[in-house]
Parts: sequence; C-alpha cells; structure tokens
Amino acid sequence: MRTLIKNATTMLPDGPQPVAVVIEGGRIADIDPGPGLAVDETIDATGLHLLPGVVDDQVHFREPGLTHKEDLETASRACAAGGVTTFLEMPNTSPTTTTVERLHAKLELASGKCRVNYGFYIGATPDNVPELRAAQRTPGIKIFIGSSTGALLVDEQSALERIFAETTLPITAHCEDESTVRANAARLAGTCDVADHSRIRDHAAALIATRRSLDLAARHNHRFHVLHVSTGEETSLIHQAIASGRGLITGEACPHHLLFSVDDYDRLGTLVQMNPSLKTREDCRRLWQALNAGVLQVVATDHAPHTLEEKRRPYPDSPSGLPAVENSLALMLNAAHEGRCTLQQVVHWMCDAPARTWDLVGKGRIEVGADADLVLVDASLKKTVRNVDQLTKCGWSPWDGCELVGWPVRTLVGGRTVWREGRFDESVRGAEARFDHARGGYWATGGHGATPFSSFEAAG
Repeated sequence: MRTLIKNATTMLPDGPQPVAVVIEGGRIADIDPGPGLAVDETIDATGLHLLPGVVDDQVHFREPGLTHKEDLETASRACAAGGVTTFLEMPNTSPTTTTVERLHAKLELASGKCRVNYGFYIGATPDNVPELRAAQRTPGIKIFIGSSTGALLVDEQSALERIFAETTLPITAHCEDESTVRANAARLAGTCDVADHSRIRDHAAALIATRRSLDLAARHNHRFHVLHVSTGEETSLIHQAIASGRGLITGEACPHHLLFSVDDYDRLGTLVQMNPSLKTREDCRRLWQALNAGVLQVVATDHAPHTLEEKRRPYPDSPSGLPAVENSLALMLNAAHEGRCTLQQVVHWMCDAPARTWDLVGKGRIEVGADADLVLVDASLKKTVRNVDQLTKCGWSPWDGCELVGWPVRTLVGGRTVWREGRFDESVRGAEARFDHARGGYWATGGHGATPFSSFEAAG
C-alpha cells in the first residue's frame, strides 16, 4: 500500500518544509515527490504539522504484576492518542525484568497487545552482571541507585563499579542517594505534610547520586543517561561532564519537573508526589535553560500511574508517580505556543534525541528509509485535559482542567493509522523496537556539539 500525506508542514531534520511524504511498506519512501504519483491512499493534512512519532524513553506500564493500575494495552492506546509511537519501559514490574528470560517473556507479552512500538530495559541488581552482559534486545541497563527496594536497589559502590566496568550496554539510572533520603525521612518521621516529600527527597539526594554516577561513567568511559533531572545544580554537573569529554553523557527532563514546582503541593497535594520530588520554580527555570542550551537532550514522561484511590491516601501512605504519556506532546506543543521553546526543539527533544540516545533503528526522524511512525498535529487546536477523557487505565491526570494549545489529531504506526481524532483502528499493532548499539549513541550520531553551551555558561 502506498500512502501520500500532502499539504502538511513537515518537520524535517533541518526544519519545517511544505513538502509531501510518501509511505510504502511501512517506511518513508519519498519526500517531496513529483506530480502524478499513483497512490492507494491520500491524507490531506492542510493546516497541520507532520511530526516524527514521539519516542518516550521512560515509562512504567505495570505489566506484569500491577495491572490494576495500567497494562500494556491500555498504556499503548494512551500512547497512540498522545502521539507516542515508541515507548521504552522500565524493569520494576512484578516479577522484575532482571534476566534475559524475563526480558524475552515481556517482549512476547507485548507482541500481541501493544498498539505502538515497544522496548524494555533490563534491570541491574547487585549480582546479575552475567545477565546484563548477555542481554541484546534492549535499549540498555536501568539502575535504581535510590527509590527502589529489594534486588533492584543498587547503592553499594562495589556493585556499581562492577556494572559500569563489566558491561557494554548503555546505562541509565534513577539518581537519588538512598542514605540521604533515609536520613531525611528519619529526621521528618511522623510528618503528614506532602510538601515534606521534597524535603526528604531533597536537592542533596539528587546531587550526590548524579555526581556519583557521572564519576562512574567517566572513569569507566561508559555511556550514561541521567533520567528525570529535577535540580538546577544537576544541570551544571551534566554540563561539566559533557564538556570534559569523559564518558558519553546525556540527560533528560520530564514535563512535571518543567511545569510543576513545590508551590503546587497546596493545589494538587499527593497528585504531584513523585520521585525525584518537585523542586523550586528556580529549578524549573534552570531545567528549561539546560534544554534550550543542549545540556539536556531528551524530554520523557516517567509515566507512573496509580489509581486515584491510591494517590488520595494521606501522605506518606500515598505512592509516588503520575500518568503523563497521553498528554506529554500536547504539553510541550503548548509550551511552544507560549514561547518557551520552538516546535523544532520539541521534535528534537521528544523524537530525534531519544532515538539517537538509545540507538533506535528507523525512529525519530522524517527521512527516506525511516519507519513511517508519524503524528499529525494541529498546533492551533485548543482542548482541555479532563480526567473523563483519559485512556490510561488509572483514569486521571494532574493537568485535569488545563487548556492546552496544540494537540495530536492522527497517529500512524508503521504507515498505518492507529488513532484518528478519538477512534482506533483495532487491527493495527506496533512492533518490537530494534537497537544498533554499534552506532554509539547521541553524540556519535549527530547530537549537538559544544556550541550551545556558551549560552548556558553565561546564564547559569
């Protein structure tokens, strides 16, 4: 089947262009074709922007083990409605994804359920280096330096040294220092104030763990990606690490750390309780600054759903995490509408950069030969986020009641429309993501060089 998408403003790697795109065999076959091309389907995208599908490199979809909160089918439907065409999911399910056998079982489970493309990290434990070395069909290794329990918690230095020294896959980590968190929790024992969550998981906890991880990456010359950066001080550490050239460092921000601060506890309470915790408005400002300067490269959600009943428990019995995957693109389009960034930057942060960071084959760009995972967005469409409209199984959003400008209206996976203006083609399924780790990651495949850092240094 050959499909022509015409009359869109197409977001190409070098900028927006008023060019048509031809899809054939699940891939982009041509850009700006000549007149008279014979096609089976024509999509008239007048007034719309054509974007590469979003790659969300940090989600928690709860299957297996906690499917009352979310499952692969409900989560992937939410992805499709939000313009996310590929997700990379974390290993803290039940059972945890800490062996090659469990990784393959998860891939098999996803193959029949997911409406979009999928990949799964393998989780590190203090003693599973042989499994980490054997894993292949994965974006990389996830370490929980904090904010975990049981075998997934890896905070002893000797275990971390072995993982960085004896593995070759890219590594990512949840960076909060466990001993600092525990000491703060003991000092604030008995608190019922959710605002104390940001005092327990404070700036120091994030800084200590991030500094520790960057040192490991530098000494072992290992690729390392800093998840959900929440403090301005961390962006300075990451800037220094990238500029030094020791290790191949990338980092990301999440919409909740960009758009919420500790001031929002009064309004939203435990709904915005998360790990790492919310920080100050100044931290939000510095995260935006780091993104604009190229110090942080990726925007991802850390989609971590819980039921409303669970989230409304009094602190500290309430769980950390919130859903975001179906609203993240709209949130960033709205940020572009408000002038915080450009649409081209949104495409880079949410599509191209995560694909390059994790060596995804055929994802993140509109170019000939790439997979036809695409999103049509209406940059002027105004809609209000409402809990009743959410497709995630947990059925709520912390942005409930917020009007956003800019929304996806049609999502294609492998060249086929999986979702269009609220309706699904139930026959469309995603495919297992492919990784080529010989590519070398973001910095080896056209990532920004050091030039943007001058503005960061001047303003930081």
